[in-house]
Amino acid sequence: MLIALSFVQARRALAARRSGRSRVALSLDLGLSVVEVEMDEAGLILPGGAHVTWARLEEVAAAESSCFRVEADGGIRKIQTFSPLTQRHYSLYPTAGAPAMLVSGLPMHRIKDTEPQRDALSKIRAAGLSQGGAEWRVLDTCTGLGYTAIEAAKTAGEVVTIELDPAAQEIARQNPWSWRLFAAANIRQIIGDSAEVIAQFEAASFARIIHDPPTFALAGDLYSSAFYHEMWRVLRLGGRVFHYIGDLDSKSGNRVARGVVERLQQAGFARVLPRNEAFGVVAIKE
Repeated sequence: MLIALSFVQARRALAARRSGRSRVALSLDLGLSVVEVEMDEAGLILPGGAHVTWARLEEVAAAESSCFRVEADGGIRKIQTFSPLTQRHYSLYPTAGAPAMLVSGLPMHRIKDTEPQRDALSKIRAAGLSQGGAEWRVLDTCTGLGYTAIEAAKTAGEVVTIELDPAAQEIARQNPWSWRLFAAANIRQIIGDSAEVIAQFEAASFARIIHDPPTFALAGDLYSSAFYHEMWRVLRLGGRVFHYIGDLDSKSGNRVARGVVERLQQAGFARVLPRNEAFGVVAIKE
């Protein structure tokens, strides 16, 4: 059983201890569920009998930007890794809902006035995937923690999701909110560069594409005309792409959006529509 904690759960347990209680309702999976956990003088008594000492819980409570995996012996370890491929640090960041992924300290999800799960749902709605269909095949170009792929798989027949860096997948495996990424039978994961992998797909083989790349500075080839032409090629007639950009009302977001729209139209997408609520645009193949 994967047990993960953040400062939210640690502070709740510490407050229960101070109040003299012997049990506390606590999430052991970063907010997905809540169970009753026993406490004693040594610390929390976890399912299976392992203890997390109060000293370790104090450590977790003080780390507001980290999530921790609890080991079988009650030890704790930050959910983080270093990528030899990209030379970047990956870690899991707690929010009011689903955790976010940090890459070299930068969040890969929207966390201001929202949280990653709600953000994924906004992308799903913008892509027209709320209903979906058993025959629909969906391409998710940047897996990350898999939230978008997981939501798309609830309505689509198959979701093909591509992740560049195995280090990101390592973090996803330690994130309780990502478990369906590895359990859903209709999610197919590919490790590789989307800019290269997309050329391997047959023409008109996807009903929807969700393109949620890192910033232009980190992944400029995923904003290129060549990549947009490939998206147009693999999308079927009547299909649509949701392209995450960032806040369209911001100066930087507006600037990036202008270039994105121009290149999408040059690639063949005659209709490109803003989706401000999802921080991106929708391109339709007609």
